[in-house]
Amino acid sequence: MSTPAYQQMVFVNLPVSDLDASKKFFTELGYSLNPQFSDENAASVVISDNIIAMLLTKPFYSTFTKKEIADATKTSQVMIALSAESREKVDELVDRALAAGGSPANETQDHGFMYGRSFDDLDGHTWEVVWMDPAAVQG
Repeated sequence: MSTPAYQQMVFVNLPVSDLDASKKFFTELGYSLNPQFSDENAASVVISDNIIAMLLTKPFYSTFTKKEIADATKTSQVMIALSAESREKVDELVDRALAAGGSPANETQDHGFMYGRSFDDLDGHTWEVVWMDPAAVQG
């Protein structure tokens, strides 16, 4: 009997100004919250089996770093990119984000084999959603 391969996970920790508003925003995008790892200081947003966004109140986030918390509406330190299974799914997710209170981040990128759009969440964190033609990935 073989041991299942270890699946590495990605946890993106994001400081947020209003935890309840951020939870509402991400659930409106179709993501679920894991109550086991959520409380008045944090919310665990399940993006996929291997990707979790941890929304942390700014005071709680500050307990994990000695650095000043950047204002993501004015500076950029990271862009979070998510893959999508089709061009339509890219549009679907970004349109939901905009309807939920997000704002457009950059121009639509359409290279034929690759299509992407982006949005800023309620705190200004930039999320890119990208589809790439599987045939282009295979070479």
